Amino acid sequence: MYRSHVLVCGGTGCTSSGSPQIMEALNYEIKKQGLEDEVAVVETGCHGLCALGPIMIVYPDATFYSMVQPGDIPEIVSEHLLKGRVVTRLLYQETVSPTGSIKALADTDFYKKQHRIALRNCGVINPEDIEEYIGTGGYQALGKVLTEMTPDQVIQTLLDAGLRGRGGAGFPTGLKWKLCKQNDADQKYVCCNADEGDPGAFMDRSVLEGDPHALLEAMAIAGYAIGSNQGYVYVRAEYPIAVDRLTIAIKQAREMELLGKNIFGTGFDFDVDIRLGAGAFVCGEETALMTSIEGKRGEPRPRPPFPAQKGLFGKPSILNNVETYANIPQIILNGPEWFASMGTEKSKGTKVFALGGKINNTGLVEVPMGTTLRTVVDEIGGGIPGGKKFKAAQTGGPSGGCIPAEHFDIPIDYDNLLAIGSMMGSGGLIVMDEDDCMVDIAKFFLEFTVEESCGKCTACRIGTKRMLEILEKITKGTAQMEDLDKLEELCYYVKANSLCGLGQTAPNPVLSTLHFFRDEYEAHIKEKRCPAGVCKALLSYVIDRDKCRGCTLCARTCPAGAIVGSVKNPHVIDLNKCIKCGACMEKCKFGAIYKK
Repeated sequence: MYRSHVLVCGGTGCTSSGSPQIMEALNYEIKKQGLEDEVAVVETGCHGLCALGPIMIVYPDATFYSMVQPGDIPEIVSEHLLKGRVVTRLLYQETVSPTGSIKALADTDFYKKQHRIALRNCGVINPEDIEEYIGTGGYQALGKVLTEMTPDQVIQTLLDAGLRGRGGAGFPTGLKWKLCKQNDADQKYVCCNADEGDPGAFMDRSVLEGDPHALLEAMAIAGYAIGSNQGYVYVRAEYPIAVDRLTIAIKQAREMELLGKNIFGTGFDFDVDIRLGAGAFVCGEETALMTSIEGKRGEPRPRPPFPAQKGLFGKPSILNNVETYANIPQIILNGPEWFASMGTEKSKGTKVFALGGKINNTGLVEVPMGTTLRTVVDEIGGGIPGGKKFKAAQTGGPSGGCIPAEHFDIPIDYDNLLAIGSMMGSGGLIVMDEDDCMVDIAKFFLEFTVEESCGKCTACRIGTKRMLEILEKITKGTAQMEDLDKLEELCYYVKANSLCGLGQTAPNPVLSTLHFFRDEYEAHIKEKRCPAGVCKALLSYVIDRDKCRGCTLCARTCPAGAIVGSVKNPHVIDLNKCIKCGACMEKCKFGAIYKK
């Protein structure tokens, strides 16, 4: 029995910040101090506060250390683990109360308004040890389903819970399973979308890295409900940690006979295999994903028939994403009423968001549906750095839209977001401040969809390209006002005529920014000016003669030799030579250089 457990985040974010080196240093110092039998080091999944990595939490007192470096480990081991004295300089400051005492993590602004279901085990257990998952109630839901419930009862439980797909469209999960179960076939398939192609989205990856058995248990439950004995997890190859931990989890579940033949002695057979994707965004669309699993080029096909009728290998199939599955064991164990008691009338339960962009607490949060955007950004996310003003939030990635400040208090759920021209998507939430150009943001996402279009249908292949060309004209200052009308007309054409969800939603970032930030588009066209000072073609850097001290630092910094002037005399920027890199403005100590 260990007196202390040291949990080190082993998610992708902390791994990239050096958590493997922290683990190595910890094990070395613990052995050096003779504490191997008293202190256990556990590598976990993501704790959520990705901006503070590497993260290390010492239990039983739940001391939260952030931004730990290998050089800090000897002090932590000798002071905290050996002598019981907390190393205060390394604490996550939110856990330190005004009196100097340490607050519980659950009482910090980041955690206190969260409610973790899909993320309940992330950062808590060792994802590579099936016994730790079982110790938190793992596989009890599967046992209950196989021994106490009929397939129809399982499906009805999900219908009563109101669980909707967390991958973006929000289709009722129970209804999807019910439609598939109704179709008789000699073979059916359970598929999981772990491709997660949205820029700024890393929710599914974190569940796979921190709690892979929750996915396997839920997929087995799905197999029982629809009458399938085979599941496939389609995960992008760019997620090596997630793939490794999922592979380990499958092996362990098979060894314990929780996957494979005659599970729990009930005669039910179910197994799961992994298929790696090559990073094609279009393979997030269900028919393209299934085509890719089959070993073919990942392209969508027309629907109907829907996958519930004719899916993977031409057989009835269901597809849900990782977060959707991660909710299911808890719904089975706690009951549909428990899940339905959270959220809003039409959007039950919780939603995981990946906070990114201009926000202090970059990371993962899970909040009840209906939580306002202001609560997520200002209270949980810690607000915007540098005292800047909130301008917009992009939800749904390339398929979503931008939510302006006027809707900062909107309760986040499926219907509310659709009503203002955005969508939930898989859960990426990118925050923008006053320094972001909304035309440039729309161009960024359209560049992505143009690159990721599979090219199968003309509307998407050519339409998105023409839209991007107009946006490029606008940001270069060469567009006319009639180009805005052409752009809007193209948006609606592409939405109406594209084959799959990629093309149908590609215009959303453009339409939402046109609706809420039309004045910025018009400033680019009429005034040849970017109000946010982002679009380089419309920028000029100018030196204020009254503020310039002639220190020559800007001239020495300029890579293009565009700044001239003598010592102690005001300098001038040659606009014909200026490459608009902004290096001079960054280096000026007197605030004499500005953009216009």
